[in-house]
Amino acid sequence: MDTKKLVSLLVLGLVVFLVYSSIFFVDEREQALVSRLGKIVDVATEPGLHFKRPVVDTVVYFEKRLLTADAEPEHILTGEKKQVEVDYFVKWRIIDVRKYYLTYGSVGINPQRIETNAVSQLADTIKDALQAQLGDRTIEDVVWKERDVIMQNLTRIANERMLQVGVEVVDVRIKKMELPAKVRDSIFKRMRAERARIANELRAKGAKQARIIRAGADRQQVELIADAQRRADILRGEGDARATEIYAQAYGQDREFYAFYRSLEGYRNAFTGKDDVLVLDSDSEFFRYFDGSGVPRK
Repeated sequence: MDTKKLVSLLVLGLVVFLVYSSIFFVDEREQALVSRLGKIVDVATEPGLHFKRPVVDTVVYFEKRLLTADAEPEHILTGEKKQVEVDYFVKWRIIDVRKYYLTYGSVGINPQRIETNAVSQLADTIKDALQAQLGDRTIEDVVWKERDVIMQNLTRIANERMLQVGVEVVDVRIKKMELPAKVRDSIFKRMRAERARIANELRAKGAKQARIIRAGADRQQVELIADAQRRADILRGEGDARATEIYAQAYGQDREFYAFYRSLEGYRNAFTGKDDVLVLDSDSEFFRYFDGSGVPRK
């Protein structure tokens, strides 16, 4: 290969390198910042093909999409001086890459490290806003009465502060707001003890009421049985009186037949079984009707 061809190839390779080094592509999900020797010279927010100076210009890509920061739960004091644990997440995005990079770019050109610094400041901002919002509210207000108002205020306050560094806070959502674990355990123990005390009181009242009801039922049972026995005795007495009256009337109408009937009843009652034996004098009044005369034997 002669010298001219070699030079031509080198020149062509250099041109291709310079052209390739002078262009860069921006995706619709990204935005790019062009720096030259540490100084920002351009910001590319529109997707497509863009140009830069080869070799001396550096391109750093940042997210254009909505980002989520899920921070660690914060412990905040309420207006009642009670500590609550607040777990939240933040939706945010970069709207001014220049401000964003100038604020957090001291850690270098690594977008992940820059984003970590931004999220850290965002968490500090939310924590300050949380303390301001919860510091003059009660537990009841914080947990459910004014929860939506608190989240709206947090979003507004955080957005006002973060706009100064090129970040827009779209939304702050509280996932969970509760007492710390140790406090919860202590409260649950007190609640269980209180419920046990109330349950014991209710059981004691129930047992007392049961004894009263049982005693009343027993008293009513005795009274009912006594009343029934009294009425039975009255009815039995009335029946006996009526029977005596009937017997007397029957005896008055035919004394001999009545004596005969009573003798038959006596025989029936005396001989209840086939093996019954009764030893009496043959002249006894009991055998008066055995010989058919109806006259006692002499």
